[in-house]
Amino acid sequence: MCGITGWVSYDRDLRTEATTLDAMTEAMSCRGPDARGSWTEGPATLGHRRLAIIDLPGGRQPMTATTPDGTVALVYSGETYNFTELRRELTGRGHRFATDSDTEVVLRAYLEWGEALAERLNGMYAFAVWDGRHDRLVMVRDRMGIKPLFYHPTPDGVLFGSEPKAILANPLVPARIRLDGLRELFSMIKTPGHGVWDGMHEVEPGTVVTVDRQGARRRVYWQLETRPHTDDRDTSVATVRSLLEDIVRRQLVADVPRCTLLSGGLDSSAMTALAARQLAEDGERVRSFAVDFVGQADNFVADELRGTPDAPFVHDVARACGTEHQDIVLDAHALADPGVRAQVIRARDLPMGFGDMDASLYLLFRTIREHSTVALSGESADEVFGGYLQFFDEEARRADTFPWLVRFGRHFGDDADVLRPELDKALDLEGYVADGYRTAAAGIQRPDGESDFEYRMRRVCHLHLTRFVRILLDRKDRASMAVGLEVRVPFCDHRLVEYVYNTPWSLKSFDGREKSLLREATADLIPRSVYDRVKSPYPSTQDPRYGVALQEHARALLARPTHPVFDLVDRERVRRAAHRDTPQITQASRRGLERTLDLALWLDLYRPEVLLT
Repeated sequence: MCGITGWVSYDRDLRTEATTLDAMTEAMSCRGPDARGSWTEGPATLGHRRLAIIDLPGGRQPMTATTPDGTVALVYSGETYNFTELRRELTGRGHRFATDSDTEVVLRAYLEWGEALAERLNGMYAFAVWDGRHDRLVMVRDRMGIKPLFYHPTPDGVLFGSEPKAILANPLVPARIRLDGLRELFSMIKTPGHGVWDGMHEVEPGTVVTVDRQGARRRVYWQLETRPHTDDRDTSVATVRSLLEDIVRRQLVADVPRCTLLSGGLDSSAMTALAARQLAEDGERVRSFAVDFVGQADNFVADELRGTPDAPFVHDVARACGTEHQDIVLDAHALADPGVRAQVIRARDLPMGFGDMDASLYLLFRTIREHSTVALSGESADEVFGGYLQFFDEEARRADTFPWLVRFGRHFGDDADVLRPELDKALDLEGYVADGYRTAAAGIQRPDGESDFEYRMRRVCHLHLTRFVRILLDRKDRASMAVGLEVRVPFCDHRLVEYVYNTPWSLKSFDGREKSLLREATADLIPRSVYDRVKSPYPSTQDPRYGVALQEHARALLARPTHPVFDLVDRERVRRAAHRDTPQITQASRRGLERTLDLALWLDLYRPEVLLT
């Protein structure tokens, strides 16, 4: 896992821009603490920060290959899980390898197949190839969008980076956000390709972007497609199990310490159990980590989102699987610490407003990194198998909008509630979301003969797999890579995603519950308590001292009346929330304070030009 960046300029001599490339590369030092490298030739310069996972001495980058027609150079971030098979095939085609790294396999695969190598890769990856034979840059991103990759066209080429901070480190790009960027920031719909920052774009998942002297072109090499599903229940369950066995085995490959993220839910428990069984074959014991909060187990109060605390189920799994387990227990002070909040914002380059859930994820990963370099996560199983409450909420299923917005609006309130009324009107978030939903829904293929209900559920599944999951994958990547931890997501393997997406909803929920296929496929691996447990989302602290700390920080912000955050948020609404009696703080008020404090810190850290016209 690494951080990549680069600059292509057809009109200037980039040999004189070494200082700028260094700044772009060092902006992502957290993504690659083990090594750095750069390469410049002709109109291209590439930078790389390395987190060594496989072939520790041999995978240095940028990696180059000399051909009779020019140099081909690669900067690569991620993991290719089928690299051994590809290496074998390429060796049979006459390629010779100097290292054992998957990076060299990707480079040689490009030499053999060009940009068509993308279709052959199984993994999580974002990489860029400078092809000196044709003076062009080729950028490729994995199918699900696990690894990030951004680019910013310039008048004579392009800038790119794993994160916006690398591009913003180039003086050609001002830190500027317009109304459209604010719309994307506040809407939680993850518009494909939208980079939020002015002039910036994401390489979309499953897409190749090629840049040459004629400009940029994009080619979609993978998308979620509708296909017939003819397998019966038993065959479907068996196929899911077979796929999971293969996926976890591939994703356990590493030359550094590994662990699992364990929440006591079905997804992470099944993945941990599979990993424990496979590692035991080689006499190894899996390490597992869970996040918890001081007093949470003793003082837990159930609500409509979370019916049970995680800890009892975590410990059931750890005992059953024989893991070497550690709980990371956080207190309200750590969660509300402005220093931690600032680290989260630096990691994400934006004020996402997830509050204590972002802070706890960052602190969890920071502690895990002291023991492991690679972690396997249960992320995305809810999107793949149908696990969220909105999959079973009739209002959310029938709404002509993104289903999660219905649930979130009911529980947390509307983000627009914190905004100044004139900004709220200018943004027209309702219209922006409606336009985004129509575009997203229009791309969903309906098979002949599918019932209205099944098509409705196909639409719900598709929206989660092409929009919502990308929000969570980006969150997990940024929080983990901010501390140099590689998090792998077995449930995002495209083979599993394609197969389960096309199972009808009647099969996904054949027992009337969420994630029926996954539960049955792993029933022999997990404790009965986990088998029976109802879905519970990522945990959030219930400690009232967290709310008190938020109010204290908000009152300190209110004492700075000229702070630019008050150009965006309604000062009076912040004042009311900051002075409300703590027991009366609602989820909406708490989220409003978190959003306001994040915005203020982001403005302090990045000093962006925010154009409200």
